[in-house]
Order: sequence, then structure tokens, then C-alpha cells
Amino acid sequence: MTTRHAFAPTSIGDLQLVAEDDAVVGVYFPGHWYPPKDSAIGELVADASDPLLSRAAAQLREYLSGTRSAFDVPMRTAGDEFSEKVWQILTEIPYGETTTYGAIAERLGDKRLAQRVGQCVGHNPLSILIPCHRVVGADGSLTGFAGGLERKRTLLELEEPAEVSATRLF
Repeated sequence: MTTRHAFAPTSIGDLQLVAEDDAVVGVYFPGHWYPPKDSAIGELVADASDPLLSRAAAQLREYLSGTRSAFDVPMRTAGDEFSEKVWQILTEIPYGETTTYGAIAERLGDKRLAQRVGQCVGHNPLSILIPCHRVVGADGSLTGFAGGLERKRTLLELEEPAEVSATRLF
């Protein structure tokens, strides 16, 4: 196998899924802030013809329909050491919960690293699968999201506990 990509129609747009050998290595939104280079995505395939991409697309659709809260497709990232640490922490944020850039920086040993954490979160290659949407500003505000703030809001509302959404005014 080699690097290849497919587009998965979803309720939040056609997600570009990229796989390399036996692992998903990219999930990108339409208009993604940091899309992969054409040379990094391989040939276009129909997701239905590729078992791995088909499984990833199905799991993403299940998540977006509210019937899945975790993913079990093989994934792989290839960032620098700091980015890998940040992305690992993102995988530990429970469904329906959020954290802040500062809290992640504190876990890494230095709250002053919050901006660098934000850069790593923004360059997460596996959007949704590695839940970067669960990171918010120190005051709880929705801050930068490579897929756009409206999509971030949608993802957070999808995961929002029923008792919280019942009290929301918007």
C-alpha cells in the first residue's frame, strides 16, 4: 500500500481523509487552515474501495450522528517531539469535556508554553480523531480552529452533556 486519500461526505462538509499504508494520517475540513501538500496525499481513491478509509469515514459519520464517542481506526502522526506530546494529551481529553491551552502547557511543565501548544493543536493532522476541538481559551471562549469556529462549536455541542445543553441560552 501507499499514500492515498478520499473524500468522505459528512454533515460538516466533505472531509479529506489521508492514509499511509495501514494507518490514517490526515483528516482535513473543507477550507482547512493548514491543508496537506498535494505531494503528501497520494492518489485519490473512492473511500468505499479502501477498507481503512471506508472504516474511518464510517466512524466519523457515526460520531457526527451522535452514535460514536471514540475511534478505533489505526492512526499515525509524524510531528516533532513537542507536537507528539501535545497530540497525545489531546487524545486523553474525555468525550464531552474541554481543557485549555494553558492546562496542556502546565501538564508539559511550563504554563508559558500555551502559545506553542496552540500552534501544535492548530496543526493537528487528525482533526476530530485526535480531538483538538476540545481545547478552548482560558476564559472558555472558542478560539482558533483549523476547520473554522462554526465547526468547532458544532463538534462541542454534539458532545455536550444533555444537562448542560438544557441550560444553554443560545
